Amino acid sequence: MPVPPSSASVPRTERFVFLLVDGLSMMSLSSAIEPLRSANRLVGQTLYEWSLASIDGEPVSSSSGIPLQARKLDELLGPADYVFVCGGLRLDPSREPTILSGMRRAARTGAIIGSLSTGSYLLARAGLLDGYQCTIHWENLPAFTEAFPHLMCSSKLYEIDRDRMTCSGGIAAMDMMLHLITMRHGAELAVRVANQFHHERIRDTDDDQRGWRDHNHASLPRGIRRAVEMMRAHVETPVRIADIGPAIGMTSRQLERVFLRHLNMTPARYYVQLRVERAHEMLAYSNVPVADVAIATGFASPSHLARWIRRSYGSSPTELRSAQPRS
Repeated sequence: MPVPPSSASVPRTERFVFLLVDGLSMMSLSSAIEPLRSANRLVGQTLYEWSLASIDGEPVSSSSGIPLQARKLDELLGPADYVFVCGGLRLDPSREPTILSGMRRAARTGAIIGSLSTGSYLLARAGLLDGYQCTIHWENLPAFTEAFPHLMCSSKLYEIDRDRMTCSGGIAAMDMMLHLITMRHGAELAVRVANQFHHERIRDTDDDQRGWRDHNHASLPRGIRRAVEMMRAHVETPVRIADIGPAIGMTSRQLERVFLRHLNMTPARYYVQLRVERAHEMLAYSNVPVADVAIATGFASPSHLARWIRRSYGSSPTELRSAQPRS
């Protein structure tokens, strides 16, 4: 039940503005807003306020096609303490300049700047992540790091670095907001909010995302996990399978045996498949030239990559890329 306000000093209301981009993820947006709403209800005070914005004040459609009413961004910047850009599907390049300008204006107000999901791309292109630790959804991470090699991008669920807050999206947005509630109003309230959503454990900035098959690897033998970690660390310049076993204390024959037993494929096939998946992510979520994708994923040539992409996905890299939805 809500707790009525006490006679003690009432905390200052903090104001969030969520800048919506066509194709935004409703899951990420809801996961960010609902903890704020619940915190208000539980304490019986307006700890947080939030507004939905678009660059021109026109409605914005989410990735699920649901239209969201929004106010013009510039009308909301004055009192805003936080401004988050909410990403989703790939953005139409023609719309990008106005969004980047809007986020730069938001940063000049002194507000804390943040992103949900692929919104990190927009902050990076606006130059607002230079010198900051950041993160992005694991599907987009290879393409992001290829496009912005100078940025310090991690695979964490979310990153909070001074006046920047970036989130990998989805339910991770709830964890980030629960962390913020903890910092402002204490862990007890954050736990109460989490319980409202059956959120059993509040994950923090030390928690990694669980993409690229991680959910399948947790219970695998340590030798396989170490081999996979080595493969992931050497995607652009693949190491020889013959060198992986000795590096982790196994013979090549032992390594092949455990891979066949637990993953039903040889280490060599797994390694190629991992690199093909990484290439697929770069093709789907970036405009990096196919030749550069081939180099970044350790393939000898674009044609070599194309053969594996067609074999795995039934289409060429160009066809795969053109099939991706754009907002």
